[in-house]
Amino acid sequence: MSQLSNLYLFLYNSLQSFGWALALFRVLSSFVLTKSIHGAYASAGELICFLQTAAFLEVIHGAIGLVPSGALFPLMQWSGRTHFLLAIVRGITEVQELPSVFITFLAWSLSEIIRYPHYALSCLGHCPSWMTYLRYTAFIVLFPIGVAPGEMWLMYEALPYIKEKHLYGDSLLGLPISYYNFVQVVLLCYPFLWLKLYVHLFKQRKSKLSKRHERKKKM
Repeated sequence: MSQLSNLYLFLYNSLQSFGWALALFRVLSSFVLTKSIHGAYASAGELICFLQTAAFLEVIHGAIGLVPSGALFPLMQWSGRTHFLLAIVRGITEVQELPSVFITFLAWSLSEIIRYPHYALSCLGHCPSWMTYLRYTAFIVLFPIGVAPGEMWLMYEALPYIKEKHLYGDSLLGLPISYYNFVQVVLLCYPFLWLKLYVHLFKQRKSKLSKRHERKKKM
């Protein structure tokens, strides 16, 4: 990888690290100050929407070979999160104070303040082994929490509002399906798509941690 590409990736991951750390600070500050979990979106929602939208760059990074991840799995995660954020949470004010938003934002923020610093330090070639272990271990708990009581539960809670508001009409992207029915289909597919991503992360974990173990043995 060229020095310019490496510098770009370091800056991108550093900025995302800062953004997600700020988001986590805002979510937790709101919780501490108000003694309530209902202010997560008001405190950090727009920032998280921006950070998540900007993460489409990671799909491009994989597609053009800038990183070895490929484009498929980054696209799956990006599209699921972005749809959840922009179409549902941002689009339906009634769901913005639900506990599921707090759970999702907390799980996402904790995941990203591990993932992005790990990537940034890896660009410098000085990532501590404990951070590599944390990067490929924390998801075991945080990923299911963000998906089940977070994203999926909130989408389910949003269904009555989607139906009542007739959100996005009767035709989605010209297809003969309403957005209400689309979200129902998404909810049915979500566990299978999530499992595919989860298994992929475990494969990554085995690969990365085994390489780390081999390097330790050689030292």
